Amino acid sequence: MHLPFWLTTALLAPVLLYQGNRTRKSTPRLPEAQGPMSGQYGDGDPEFRILVIGESTAAGVGVARHDQGLASQIALQIHQRSGQTVSWYTFGVNGVRLGPLNNALVNMELPLADAVVLSMGVNDTTGFTPRHQFRQQLLALREALVSRHPAPLYLLSVPPMHLFTALPSPLRHIVGWRARQLNRVYEELAEHAPMGFRYLSYPALTDKSLLASDGYHPGENGYQAIAEALAESIR
Repeated sequence: MHLPFWLTTALLAPVLLYQGNRTRKSTPRLPEAQGPMSGQYGDGDPEFRILVIGESTAAGVGVARHDQGLASQIALQIHQRSGQTVSWYTFGVNGVRLGPLNNALVNMELPLADAVVLSMGVNDTTGFTPRHQFRQQLLALREALVSRHPAPLYLLSVPPMHLFTALPSPLRHIVGWRARQLNRVYEELAEHAPMGFRYLSYPALTDKSLLASDGYHPGENGYQAIAEALAESIR
């Protein structure tokens, strides 16, 4: 248990609850992206295949179509840099935590992929998922994927929520503190189990022109910026 975090959270609980409820009511809830959840850049059979799974960023919240979202933009960047034919597929659920995502994936026939990227953490941060539980769910996800996707699972860093200006203080700083704790779980798994996990990070989207209208999710330019930062490591 991270005692300083929980003591601080308990002391601020009335303020945090008030700010959390007020933020939920005042922040516009953007829809998930529409259109095909898969595509390809280049001709012929794909030489490299990208699969992105996770929460709202995998669901394309912040853009109108999935081809503007994270999986498509990563595939485009790899195609442009390598000349390879690159396919992409994305599956995300807005507002989901890792445990329910794992349950949803059990009944899905995901396509084969050379790189699987997990974009998670925000909802487990705000839902205060225990770190040991989050770690066990990551291990369970890796075990479920390994038969069809033997390559390491790429763990996309938990966004630095202390920089989310759409959130008021002190709520912003508490969830930012928690986000760093969950992000550390990613780093430790990648450090101690590199055959199963790889950690990916990208610069924080502090420029408002990179954000969607809710000031919270990436917009089209934001997804492009993230893809540009990740493409070389994934390739």
